[in-house]
Amino acid sequence: MSPSPEPESLLEIAVELATGAGELIRTRRGPLDIDTKSTPTDMVTAVDREVEAWLSARIAARRPDDAIFGEEGEPASGSSGVRWLIDPIDGTVNFVLGLPAYAVSVAAELGVRIVAGCVHNPETGELFHATVGGGAYLGGRRLTGPRDVPLSRAVIGTGFSYDAERRGRQGALVAAMLPRIGDIRRIGSASLDLCFVSAGRLDGYFEVGLNAWDWAAGALIAEEAGCVVSGLPGRPIGQPVVAAAGGSVAPDLLALLEMLDVTDV
Repeated sequence: MSPSPEPESLLEIAVELATGAGELIRTRRGPLDIDTKSTPTDMVTAVDREVEAWLSARIAARRPDDAIFGEEGEPASGSSGVRWLIDPIDGTVNFVLGLPAYAVSVAAELGVRIVAGCVHNPETGELFHATVGGGAYLGGRRLTGPRDVPLSRAVIGTGFSYDAERRGRQGALVAAMLPRIGDIRRIGSASLDLCFVSAGRLDGYFEVGLNAWDWAAGALIAEEAGCVVSGLPGRPIGQPVVAAAGGSVAPDLLALLEMLDVTDV
């Protein structure tokens, strides 16, 4: 049996994939073939599907025994113990509207642990990346998480469901939060939200209803930047919320989400 690959070697591939996909996306700007998925507001474009197919083909060429789990295609099984979690365009609505806040997210999971991840914004050229135990970086600059502020001054990012009824409940939850926090931001890309917490552009972030490909790379980057990344207190990430914050904000943010019953949104 071959030895497990080093996180650094997997990161090298993740960076190559994310930057190559970003170049492909930039060549496809223009009139878009737009479809919808779960609801009329849940957009997908031909570019999403083309980029995921491109990513999957290159993973298969580089590491044919690895599993692949992506947003747009069918999962591919593998025998190596490595699984790639890929989101070809995280923030498709922003991409469609021409808002420069979307990203390619590529993460490598070994066993049950995300060990390497890269989030690349094709519009700005920013490249966030991390390996487990190796720190988080924006390009060559090490990331150390957000500023040290109380929750009452913290700027918190979030996202909303594509389902109108659920979105209404989420709006009510945010309305209840606003008097208790500094402010709220809705950027439209979960992977970038997590990276922005890592870079100190947000003090915290939470969202319910994400899939693993949405948060895998960004969560590792946030953790390696020294952030607390969690579900509700005592629960794993994604159960039922993905939350990330600096150490000074995280306990109060998680307690507030629990008090407001985020499980109901």
